[in-house]
Amino acid sequence: MSLIQSAKLNGHDPYAYLKDVLTRLPTQPNSRISELLPHRWTPAPASI
Repeated sequence: MSLIQSAKLNGHDPYAYLKDVLTRLPTQPNSRISELLPHRWTPAPASI
């Protein structure tokens, strides 16, 4: 619940945020995990 609220507070659509983060999480290096926090998150580029 706190991730959803944090996403809202940072101006993100919670569904889009969670979908992107859960998709990227398995391949995200541990050293870059903080990039997925709501206050630092940027959506992954759309794949063609």
